[in-house]
Amino acid sequence: MTIFLYILFGFLSGIIGGMGMGGGTLLIPLLTIFLGLDQKLSQGINLVTFLVMALISLCIHYKNGFIETRGIFYIILSGVIFSIGGALVAGLLPSKILRICFGGFLCILAIIEFTKAFKKD
Repeated sequence: MTIFLYILFGFLSGIIGGMGMGGGTLLIPLLTIFLGLDQKLSQGINLVTFLVMALISLCIHYKNGFIETRGIFYIILSGVIFSIGGALVAGLLPSKILRICFGGFLCILAIIEFTKAFKKD
């Protein structure tokens, strides 16, 4: 049953990740809630799966002409710097604090998306 859940969660997060939302938004809660994995382990699994999903999505989006390369250096540079910083901070924090922070982030994201859905253009 556990293997089936891993496959199902990978399938769901892959679809969400391929659409550009970020599969970790779904994968991390699924791994921690339904499989009881530690928050840090779930985030590590998400990072590994993200690399594969991002590479495939990048190739498809580039092929379809959806990639704008102007200014990409600055995005990559700041992403690398803050990823290293975030990983160092996450390594120092207890899993409970990370879980609370991630839950808060998801709540804020849900509120933003909910208000955008009902906002009149």
